[in-house]
Amino acid sequence: MDAIGIASAFRGTSVHDGLLSYHGYSFTQALCNVHHLRELTFLEEELKQDWARKMKELLVEMKACVEQAKAAGSRELDLLLLAGLLTRYDEIFAEGYRANPPPEKPKKSAQNKRTPGRPKQGPARNLLNRLSSEKWAVLRFLHDFAVPFDNNQAERDLRMIKVQQKVSGCFRTEEGVAMFCRIRSYLSTLRKQGIELLSALECTLSGHPVLPAFT
Repeated sequence: MDAIGIASAFRGTSVHDGLLSYHGYSFTQALCNVHHLRELTFLEEELKQDWARKMKELLVEMKACVEQAKAAGSRELDLLLLAGLLTRYDEIFAEGYRANPPPEKPKKSAQNKRTPGRPKQGPARNLLNRLSSEKWAVLRFLHDFAVPFDNNQAERDLRMIKVQQKVSGCFRTEEGVAMFCRIRSYLSTLRKQGIELLSALECTLSGHPVLPAFT
């Protein structure tokens, strides 16, 4: 991750999947809620956890509230609305903890004289711990409208690299990889900033590249 040269220099907000390696960097943390929706769906459908259904519905409602506020030209949620959403969030994961008490520590047996290690937790309690301990990273999108609900855009940007590998089998040289990634990232940045791609490419090939804004 250091060798890629992005995470170590980035000082904005990174929306990611919760990989522990990200926590060693200085950027502001935000967690992808589409990942949470998938986990909550599994807990609801496979483990019959009703709190998971409620949390999933609340996250989707929060996303809708933010989108409505943005459409109305607001930069933040109404304080009473925000307080109500946060209260419900706390109530739901408290309900989840009641439904998933901590596992009992295994007892020492006559054959095993060593002190047992920490008991293994199930997927429900693991998710509850993340939703609780990293609450503000989970809900960063609710407080800062510049932060997206998920990291789907980043995954879409990377998808064509996987398509290229599948279609062509692989990249032939490191130089080819670098060229492909440079072109893809340039076009993706122009698209995000609303710049017309064909005219930008024409200018670039004629020796007058369009430079995207960096602020």
